Amino acid sequence: MNIHQVTVSDALSSVFSSPQGLASTTATARIAEYGPNRVEPLPREHWLLCLLREFTSLFSIILWLAAGLAFLADWYDPEQGMARVGVAVIAVIILSGLFSFWQEARVERTLAALQGMLPRQVTALRDGVAQTLPAEQLVPGDVILLGQGDNVPADCRLIEAFGVRVNRATVTGESHPQSCDAAPSSSESHLDSRNIVLAGTSLVAGRGRAVVFATGAHTEFGKIAKLTQFGSEADSPLRREIAHLSRFIAFLALTIGAVFFAIGSVIGVSFWRDTILSLGIIIALVPEGLLPTLTLSLVLAAQRLARRNVLIRHLPSVETLGSVTVICTDKTGTLTENRMRAQRVLLDLRPIEVETLAKDPELINRHQLFLRVASYCQDLTETIRDGQRAFNGDPLDTALVEMSERLGAQPASPVRCDEWPFDSDRMRQSVIYPDDAGHMLYCKGALEAVLPLCVSVILAGEVRPLDESTRATILCAQEEMAGQGLRVIALAARRLPPGCPREAQEQALTFCGLVGVDDPPRAGVDAAIAACHTAGIKVIMVTGDLPSTALAIARQIGLTRSKNVSVIVGTQLRKLSAAQLQLALDAPEIIFARVAADQKLRIVESLKTKGHIVAVTGDGVNDAPALRAAHIGIGMGISGTDVAKEAADMVLLDDNFVSIVAAIEEGRALFQNIRKFLTYVFVHNVAELMPSLAFALFGVPLALTPVQALAVDMGTDSLTALALGAERGDSQGMRRPPRSHQEHLMNAVLGVRAYLFLGLIEAAAALAAFFYVLHGGGWQYGTDLPGSDPLYRQATTACLAAIVLLQIANVFLCRSAVRSIFTTGLGGNPLMLWGILLQVVLILFIAYTPWGNAMFGTAPLPIEVWLFLLPWAVGMIALEELRKYYVRYQLARKHANAGLPD
Repeated sequence: MNIHQVTVSDALSSVFSSPQGLASTTATARIAEYGPNRVEPLPREHWLLCLLREFTSLFSIILWLAAGLAFLADWYDPEQGMARVGVAVIAVIILSGLFSFWQEARVERTLAALQGMLPRQVTALRDGVAQTLPAEQLVPGDVILLGQGDNVPADCRLIEAFGVRVNRATVTGESHPQSCDAAPSSSESHLDSRNIVLAGTSLVAGRGRAVVFATGAHTEFGKIAKLTQFGSEADSPLRREIAHLSRFIAFLALTIGAVFFAIGSVIGVSFWRDTILSLGIIIALVPEGLLPTLTLSLVLAAQRLARRNVLIRHLPSVETLGSVTVICTDKTGTLTENRMRAQRVLLDLRPIEVETLAKDPELINRHQLFLRVASYCQDLTETIRDGQRAFNGDPLDTALVEMSERLGAQPASPVRCDEWPFDSDRMRQSVIYPDDAGHMLYCKGALEAVLPLCVSVILAGEVRPLDESTRATILCAQEEMAGQGLRVIALAARRLPPGCPREAQEQALTFCGLVGVDDPPRAGVDAAIAACHTAGIKVIMVTGDLPSTALAIARQIGLTRSKNVSVIVGTQLRKLSAAQLQLALDAPEIIFARVAADQKLRIVESLKTKGHIVAVTGDGVNDAPALRAAHIGIGMGISGTDVAKEAADMVLLDDNFVSIVAAIEEGRALFQNIRKFLTYVFVHNVAELMPSLAFALFGVPLALTPVQALAVDMGTDSLTALALGAERGDSQGMRRPPRSHQEHLMNAVLGVRAYLFLGLIEAAAALAAFFYVLHGGGWQYGTDLPGSDPLYRQATTACLAAIVLLQIANVFLCRSAVRSIFTTGLGGNPLMLWGILLQVVLILFIAYTPWGNAMFGTAPLPIEVWLFLLPWAVGMIALEELRKYYVRYQLARKHANAGLPD
């Protein structure tokens, strides 16, 4: 038999111990065998290797290659200034790598938080004497002393208990403190046994002795730590998309670069000139500013969410939220306030709201015994928080005491003669207090446990016999309260006759009334759930609470709306195969109750297997493995443990489910915004590429040097691209289902628009400006121009100016792929206006200052060149407006044919 199923003496014998604890010599031998009582971290790769890995991704390798070629070209021809290009590219690699590196320390921080939850000191019996020991020195067989407020340092079997109540929420997820005793248990699992106290839990009441049977990694707490270590951490959708985009860009850049290197070799271009050409193509096609712009866009989104009580710990989580298809959420403290309050009572067989009762002093006077039961039958301790009186203990007890004091009851006497603690079998608690006439017994508990013990009832201030009709009325009232999601508590009392034997004390009780207690849903959580449904997001409650409690709250907040709700408890979940669980998850409305840590993790993994993007909310140690395994873990800032916060990708500062909806809306907007600035960036990539192609194919001078191209990538376009990443979300964004996980950032529509439409227009304008200046200066086709020639410098400046000017127009075009510029407008985004100002200042600096001319190989432009460029900008806007009009026309026809509103 297991240790929780045997007597105290057999439990001690099973670990070769005694009521006096272990001998010091035995304890020393056992610690050598079992190891210290702590969670051991797994061997981890050196931080330097982790850092180096961040600089060897595919995208980074391409940039390293570009930087190396730049330095090589600068060695061959220093006048080209290619060293500056190499330095700038390396800076991009370093910044992007450092951004990713800090995320690798999450497991270590999680383990540190786990270890911090365990008590550092413990009182144990060694050689029959109580000694204060470091918790790490505990071994199986140690007998420890526990008191109210103590944290439990190891998994223990109680051998002596007096009014022990344990808060197990951080390990099992149970929201209510559990009564414990030392009697053998018939439970199959030790997790459900009243005589087991687990590491990481705490005593909220009582005192006792317990024998340790598991330490360190062998405790339930340690197993959770192992789950946290080994739990698979999914790549965010954004990381996968960036990887996919990197492969596409790498293939495109290297292929085109290699092709034109070969063409140059065939047509007789010198090796170093051919190398510079290929490097220019690679630099033109690789958006060096993409990762920094993406990072800054995520940072701005995180700052906006922080103002809405959402703290983003891992930046890619912002976009991941927009992809979420399923949210697995805890109940207590997330969907509810985690603050119980008495809402309704049954007095004189009449239900009445507590608010109404407070205004009826006559009714209150007739039921003082009812109030004394509520006030006396509890195990709370008082404390002062922020200068105000508060209670520590069971939230249910707190709710009853607060109700009784509000209605004028006197605080309970400090002298308690005797008690029967609450437990799941008795389903009631009784206490005995002295008064002037003898002793009074006060009893509270579940109605089915209290009502059979009652023989009388208080009606209109008098004690009357309790007949079957009255019992039926009371039961009907209970059903009505329970149907409203209230937890119903029955209150009863009796005056004990002198010499009443203990076994007869809880008999012949007088029924005083019922109290309906609720843990109210958070304000707005019903609207948040409705918004999730509208947005195509499935919300699943996963809790350690009872099924009835979970279902009642789910109905109250609109989480479940049908009668056919699938409710699966932990014992059933253990019996389901992987395939059966995946089929069960297809239910439109499903609730998981009484689940353990490994089961939460299993639910998340099953949802991921089904192709869902999963978000998980949680606050306890038991939630950490699932938080880490999910695509996005959402921790609780107020009630959450350090473990949960460290395992999470984002933290709700107000513990409010409502804040998740705001975060999802931001995430959906971010995905569209990334597409906007990708379009914007790819357009100038084409304009930078065409000069290199013209140079290779037609033997004309290179219209844009690599360092000038980099000035666009890392300078003039940086802030405007960032502004597109910070655009406001579409008002209809939460009325559409989540995007498919097969939908890529880079799709055919975006590619055609950026590369083959807007990009070609901008490239044509850039080359036209280049040749306009050359021909104005008398250049003839076939004439070679050195890089230091003033005419060549002025012509390349014109090409650069054309790109910058058309990008100013393009930033407004990229605000929407469908809506007209006259609809999106020119305002509403101050960052965009600052970005345009930066573009103007930089191009003026590059073209008209000696420093800019020297740094970028440019020369001042006459006003005629700017006048030449203006029609190109206007023409680009006009052509894009025609394209958008055609797209809107086609969408309107499609909706009309489908019978949909526009």
